[in-house]
Amino acid sequence: MTAASTPSGNVTYYVVVPFDRNEVGDLVAGAAQEATSSLSAERGARALAREHAGAIAFSRTGDPSIGEFQDAVILAQFGEVALDALSE
Repeated sequence: MTAASTPSGNVTYYVVVPFDRNEVGDLVAGAAQEATSSLSAERGARALAREHAGAIAFSRTGDPSIGEFQDAVILAQFGEVALDALSE
C-alpha cells in the first residue's frame, strides 16, 4: 500500500474498504484498496458507496518494521458500514 512517511519514521497508510450484504443479509467488508492521501481515500469511498451498500476510508500510522500501528482513524464513511467486519 502507498504510505506517507512522518518525521519519526512512522508511515501513514490510507485505505478504502467497500461493504456489501451477503446472502443472509449481513454486511461484509470487501477487499481493501490503497489510496495516496486522505482526500483520495475519501473520494474513493464516496465513489465505492455508489456501487456497494457502503464504504469507509481510514488511515493507520505506525512503524511497519516492528508491526506497531496506532488505532485506525476514520476519515469518511458513506452508506452502510460494519466496523466489526473489518477485524474478521
